[in-house]
Amino acid sequence: MIWLTWRQFRTQTLAAAAALAVLAGYLLWLAADLRAYYDANITGCTTDCTDAAYRTLLGNEYGTKVLLIGLLVIAAPGFVGAFWGAPLIAREIETGTHRLAWTQTVTRRRWLTAKTAVVGGAGLVFTAALAGLLTWAVRPYDDLVDDRFTALVFSARNIAPLGYAVLAFALGLTLGLLTRRTLVAVAATLIAFLVLQLAVAGLVRPHFQEPVTEDMTLQEAEAIGNIDSFNVGEDGATLQGLRLPGAWVVSDYMDVTDAAGGAITTETIAECDPGAPPGECMARFGAHFDVTYHPADRYWTFQWIELAGTLVLAGLLLALAYWRLPRGVN
Repeated sequence: MIWLTWRQFRTQTLAAAAALAVLAGYLLWLAADLRAYYDANITGCTTDCTDAAYRTLLGNEYGTKVLLIGLLVIAAPGFVGAFWGAPLIAREIETGTHRLAWTQTVTRRRWLTAKTAVVGGAGLVFTAALAGLLTWAVRPYDDLVDDRFTALVFSARNIAPLGYAVLAFALGLTLGLLTRRTLVAVAATLIAFLVLQLAVAGLVRPHFQEPVTEDMTLQEAEAIGNIDSFNVGEDGATLQGLRLPGAWVVSDYMDVTDAAGGAITTETIAECDPGAPPGECMARFGAHFDVTYHPADRYWTFQWIELAGTLVLAGLLLALAYWRLPRGVN
């Protein structure tokens, strides 16, 4: 049964292997180019050697390339599910070949197990290889830019893509069994997988653990992190775009108050020495704010939680397929 499945699936496997070889070649070139650029412009930096300047430099040079290849890794499981998983049963039913395949000595569940092991296993290997190569190739970029919790990075690195590969395949297979139409199953798989990824990134992942809320002074924030903007108006002071090393800052706009909890306004700032640096002025008033974030050490916990969640959901879909196949298709 496994040999027969390989014979039926070899064209797609060879095409995927060729695509993986091309992408691997590109990622090897990108890794070498990125590391050479890093050594020349960052390790060997002599002027304006700050993390903010480094991030800008690498972002301008490699940001688009890393983003596009990351999007490809995120989309790869969806294509596996739509074009490998969805037709697996739906095409057999549409062409009528299931009448022959399921009337032999091989049971329907054994047939499904062989198909799932070979086709689903190939999709998992393809996704794992692509995600592993990307994670290694752009590591200097990720370490410096430090946005590993963002949606387009988290789902494309390390082990999270593996769960999505299994989930997308199970989703496509089950939808193919339920709809019995290949094109309908392909379209439904792509849409459902996209909705799932958006829902996990925006609604589920932030609640894997309760975020930490911490009172932080402006001096502490400037010392350990980076602030995109700080504005003072008639109604008070606000801070936006705080970066903390390795952390996922959930807060967007944060109200900055003085030591007593009062508003810091333009009138307050007018009391400062005109020649004093803004940080020194804020320190005089004990400027502080509340920031809500997920600490850096939760990254791998979140990766494992997301992998486990997608595998559980995939298992439920496969269980439905195994239950439905002997009963719902004649």
